[in-house]
Amino acid sequence: MPPRPWPRGITKPLRISSGYAPTKRTLIAPPTANSGPLLSRRSDRALPSIPSSRKLWLRTLPIFLSIITVSTLAIFNYQKASSSIVNATLYALRTSEAGKRELGEQIYFRDKFPWIWGEMNQLHGRIDVSFGVKGTKSSGMMRFRSVRRTRMGYFETQEWSLELQDGRVLSLLDEERTDPFKNTTLKAEA
Repeated sequence: MPPRPWPRGITKPLRISSGYAPTKRTLIAPPTANSGPLLSRRSDRALPSIPSSRKLWLRTLPIFLSIITVSTLAIFNYQKASSSIVNATLYALRTSEAGKRELGEQIYFRDKFPWIWGEMNQLHGRIDVSFGVKGTKSSGMMRFRSVRRTRMGYFETQEWSLELQDGRVLSLLDEERTDPFKNTTLKAEA
């Protein structure tokens, strides 16, 4: 038997002029779970079948949308909770005599993760927020509503109230000074 010019398993190149034709290779099925270790892999093997992912999409899409919705609401609420409006009203409540009398000392948000209800639209001049507050004596819901009537005007406080646990609504606006957040000028004391 004459020596083979090509190693075993490799076909000879196609030579049209000499009449040689390459040998035909058959496709080998992909390995299964119990077929043993995969020792060699041919490049012309059959590809494994891809399972349909439509059912997986239909199952996971509602979960994905609910996670996105909850995350978006949490981000917007965090933006409201850390705004200067909420911080200023909470500070004004801490320094208010009526707030201290009803809630006690150490006035802060009622919940660990406070939820700020309402609209905070400074661009269009509408602020109407409410959130839970607590002190050492009691807790309640504080509401603050302010509007800006003209484009370059100041905000006017319409309501700043505290609804206590027993249902009483306490107005925090003083009769002498109707708007604690109004832009006032400070005069130097002599």
